[in-house]
This record gives sequence, C-alpha cells and structure tokens, in this order.
Amino acid sequence: MAELAQSDLPLKKRDEAVSPWKEAWRSFCKNKLALVGTCIVFLFIILAIFAPLIAPQGIDDKNLANRLQPPSSEHWLGTDDFGRDILSRIIYGARISLRVGFFAVLGSAIVGSLLGILAGYYGRWVDNLISRVFDILLAFPSILLALAIVAILGPSLRNALIAIAIINVPNFGRLIRSRVLSVKEEEYITAARAVGMKDRRILFQHILPNSMAPIIVQASLAIATAIIEAAALGFLGMGAQPPNPEWGKMLADSKNYLTQAPWTMIFPGIAIMLTVLGFNLMGDGLRDALDPKMKQ
Repeated sequence: MAELAQSDLPLKKRDEAVSPWKEAWRSFCKNKLALVGTCIVFLFIILAIFAPLIAPQGIDDKNLANRLQPPSSEHWLGTDDFGRDILSRIIYGARISLRVGFFAVLGSAIVGSLLGILAGYYGRWVDNLISRVFDILLAFPSILLALAIVAILGPSLRNALIAIAIINVPNFGRLIRSRVLSVKEEEYITAARAVGMKDRRILFQHILPNSMAPIIVQASLAIATAIIEAAALGFLGMGAQPPNPEWGKMLADSKNYLTQAPWTMIFPGIAIMLTVLGFNLMGDGLRDALDPKMKQ
C-alpha cells in the first residue's frame, strides 16, 4: 500500500503543476464568446489565404452590362458600378485588411515594446525622453495623425500601414513600461543583477518573457483598431488605391449608389464589422484568460 501511495504522489504533483499558459488556454476555451470571435477570425484568415480558390471571379473582372445587379444565384452579393462581383472583391479585400492589421500591429508592438522596456528599466532621462515622445504622439487624434503621415509620405497602402504602425506605438510602449516598472523590482531580477548578469540578458530573458501576456492581449485588440483605421484611410482616398479591393475603398466607391444599390455598401460594411467583432471578442477572451485580476 505504501508503494502505491508513493507511486501516486508524483502523478498528483504533475497534475497540480499546470503551467500558466495551459491554465490560460483552458480558461480561454471556456469562454464561448471568445471562441466565437476566434472562429470568425479564422474564417477570414482562411478566406484571405485561399482567395484565388474561393472567389468566383477576379478582383477587376468588369462587365458593364451587369453593373449594380442585386444579389442573385450568379452574384451572391451583387455587383458594383463596374459590374465586378462584390463577393470576390470582399474575399480578396480580406487579404489587404488582415495584412495591414497584422503587420502594422507587429511593427508597433516591436518598436513600442523595445522603447517601453528601455524607458521602464533605465528610467531617468531615458524614461523622460521616451515618455515625452509618447505624449506628443498621443496628443493628436489617431486618425488625424495617420492622415498627416500619409499626406507627407503619399497615398498608398504601404504608407497607410506605416502610419497605422506609428500611431499605435505609444499604446504598446506605455503598457510595457508600466509592466517593466513592476517586474524589475522582483527578487529574481535583483538576484540576476547581484550575480553580474548583463542588462541585455535581463531584459530579453527575464523581463520581456514575463511581459508577454499584456502584449498579446493588446495586440489582438489593436488589430481590430488597425483594420478600422485602414478602412477609414481607404474611405478618404489615402489608403489602398484602385483597383485594390480594400473594404474602406469599396465603401467610398459605392457611397453614391446607397439608395440605388445599397448592397454595394452593406456587404463591405458587414465584412468590416464581423472582422473587428471577431478580434474584439478574441481579445476580450485573452484578457480574461491572461490577466490574473480578471480571474475569480
């Protein structure tokens, strides 16, 4: 009996020793709204990846004889003012919106996290300098700052991506700075300094890994914001240029046909709404799973 009890003990300890990431994953899977949001996001990702196989037509296949046709068996979501299939353009437009969202947030997360880590860890004049840069960027409304940057660089999808990345840098920087200010006072960081560990190793092997949770949550929510900002720039003619089927540009091109052919605006708007909703639901689920304060 004693041998059986001893053999069961390691198994119990193994079950109890659940890593924080596994526990967060279990908590995330229990959130039904988060799973719905994740399914929506993966649906649009699949549409973007396999667009040439899924889309019934090309992005610029014009047929003026079929312009402004309502939804039918041939064109499920109708056609636009050039007779192009709206469903095909929405599917290809997912590529543009998701690419802008992912790469803009990736760039802002990398730059903002590096600046936030330096500001929080070294403090003093480094913190003052970086924090003032963040304050200056945050002093302007985000869309106006993005418009100013694109106006300087020139209207294009690449410049819109750069502008969106720049205006999101302070959000990541201030978040990571506050996290570093608390993490660097932990005992294991003090011990690492005591044994002579270099600052670079402390930053990238200890502080950064322990700050990943808020970065992941902020990134998932920032992608939704970036998609809206890209659509806004496209609507104003400062983002993707014709014939690129960017959703915001599709809304701008169809605004003159709102009463005559409302489906030309409704379906691109629904695509934007669903994508943003998916990322927001997924981000809320990640926040609830990764933030200890949100756990009961």
